[in-house]
Amino acid sequence: MKTFLVALFAAVLSCAAAAQQPDFKVTLLGTGSPPPVLKRFGPAVLVQAGKETLLIDCGRGCTQRLAQAGVKLGAIDALFITHLHSDHVVGIPDLWLTGWLDSPFGTRTQPLQVWGPAGTRSMMENMQKTFQWDVDTRVADQNLSRSAAGINATEMAAGVVYERNGVRVSAIEVDHGELIKPAFGFRIDYDGRSVVISGDTRFSENLIKHAAGVDLLVHQVAMAKEELLAKSERVRTILAHHTKPPEAGTVFARAKPKLAVYYHISLQGDPTVPAPTEKDVEDATRSTYAGPLVLGEDMMVFVIGKDGVTKQ
Repeated sequence: MKTFLVALFAAVLSCAAAAQQPDFKVTLLGTGSPPPVLKRFGPAVLVQAGKETLLIDCGRGCTQRLAQAGVKLGAIDALFITHLHSDHVVGIPDLWLTGWLDSPFGTRTQPLQVWGPAGTRSMMENMQKTFQWDVDTRVADQNLSRSAAGINATEMAAGVVYERNGVRVSAIEVDHGELIKPAFGFRIDYDGRSVVISGDTRFSENLIKHAAGVDLLVHQVAMAKEELLAKSERVRTILAHHTKPPEAGTVFARAKPKLAVYYHISLQGDPTVPAPTEKDVEDATRSTYAGPLVLGEDMMVFVIGKDGVTKQ
């Protein structure tokens, strides 16, 4: 009888712990841009909603951040790519091949599922050709499953692109420049709650439309000091493809999310003109937006609950 009561008590505690686990969680795996800095890895956002484990972009260091988050690489149900710039996709070979290994950190038993803009299928096909030797050798030498080393790539248009276990993912066309089309943001809806991730974009009316009333809005930002903009065509070109803080503030003010968060934070400087600080970004945003705002950092976690969004 005593043994039964102990087992029953343990089961009750286990159920209680499971009930306390958040069922909608967003983790900023990488909040940076192309510069190879340790503070901000390449852009990647982990969304855990119900039974689904989703990844938005896979920039530099994504696999290390997934390990920090305690997520096996093989546990990613689907990868969604905003656009094909290298800083958003350079981590895919690592996610794909390391996640395939028969190891505690891998364990993927099915092909990697990828959704992205036009050009994604070609990129994935050529990636598989590039690593054909590795796949062939590991299949022969380690008896790994060849089918699990595949990649199923879907090229998407705007609209609902994924629905499973009560989770809906919608692609939102954004504006990253005339030659970078299409580029997408994503909205993930689950159990009456939602998150929008902007991807790289200039000020976008379409993003505002699809982010209206969202619980959590994760948006990119770029900034440089006026003296650098005046002398550097390179920096002017970069900022012309991105959203500046006052513009992002306008997006937030009009979309009215419960919480606005910056990621893909691009602060431009050079040896003679220092980059703006994070406080500069916040101050410039406050010129157009007075609501709740967080400047994201790698490994920040946001729980989207029934009563609002909390930062863990």
